[in-house]
Amino acid sequence: MLSSSTTQEGNLQLGWIGLGSMGLAMALNIQKHLHASSQPNLKYWNRTLSKGDPLKDMAGESSSSVSELASSCSVIFISVSDDKTLEKVINDMEKLGSDLKGKIIVDTTTVHPSTTTSVTTRLKTHGASYVAAPVFGSTPVAQAGQLLVAVAGEETAVSTISPFLKGVIARGVIRVGEDPAQALLLKTTSNMLTAGMMYLISEAHTLAEKSGLPSAVLESLIEQNLGTYAHGVSKRLTSGAYLPAEGQAPQSSLELGIKDVQHGVDLARSKGMKLDVAESYVEAAKKAKGWCEKNGRALDSSSVFGVVRQKAGLDFENEVVKERDSRSNEAGT
Repeated sequence: MLSSSTTQEGNLQLGWIGLGSMGLAMALNIQKHLHASSQPNLKYWNRTLSKGDPLKDMAGESSSSVSELASSCSVIFISVSDDKTLEKVINDMEKLGSDLKGKIIVDTTTVHPSTTTSVTTRLKTHGASYVAAPVFGSTPVAQAGQLLVAVAGEETAVSTISPFLKGVIARGVIRVGEDPAQALLLKTTSNMLTAGMMYLISEAHTLAEKSGLPSAVLESLIEQNLGTYAHGVSKRLTSGAYLPAEGQAPQSSLELGIKDVQHGVDLARSKGMKLDVAESYVEAAKKAKGWCEKNGRALDSSSVFGVVRQKAGLDFENEVVKERDSRSNEAGT
């Protein structure tokens, strides 16, 4: 049974917590959907409230605190950066006590599966339902409403939130089961696959450059033989997106990439297993972070490409990056 913050049947009051690049993109798509279907406007909260100005411009309604938002919403989406931040949000929600009963908490954050289990138990004691809904895709994919979502939680809760997933924030939904932690296990495994692909394609492009094989030829092979996703990773490298231009945000944060893949490494260790490729990614990503801090540049999670290049005796920046930055510097003088 839903809480009293349901305005009428099929007309839920939705809230959104966390407006990073991914969170804001998803929240904007939900607000567009709510407006188009004449449903109540999305309520939102973020630590830096001004990040919600694009939502405000679309008639979204800001809340002054997590607890204020949670008290007035029947379905609350969360998109924050890490386990610690998620736990803080849940702490604030728990201030409502019994008033959490009947509410549905939908968490898109990538956290360790054990964190999901802990949060599920905590919210269940208050009568709230917790749905894990980690997403697959970068910020541009989120902006286009083309994410893939893995969903796990109680059937009734999942059915309630389903109209806001496929066709709104996502191109597709994978139903994992009723245990929310299973969705995070899937997400963790996916992160390992993505990291491995980034590292391997980085090595392939570096070998091609060292050997005189044109990157466009290799990229054509990747596109035609390895598929759309691998081609997308390759384009992030060859286009220079792995090292965004000054002032531009990465498609996916390097820091979050390290955190996400480290969850997989830690999980494997707890099961008596070693993930060699994932550990290689984390090691390279940490070196890329050092380059980022030294040079004052934001880096994408695919910036392991720069480290692989350096290991092979090449510059961190490929020619596309150098030419782009040179043009930018000339324009600024």
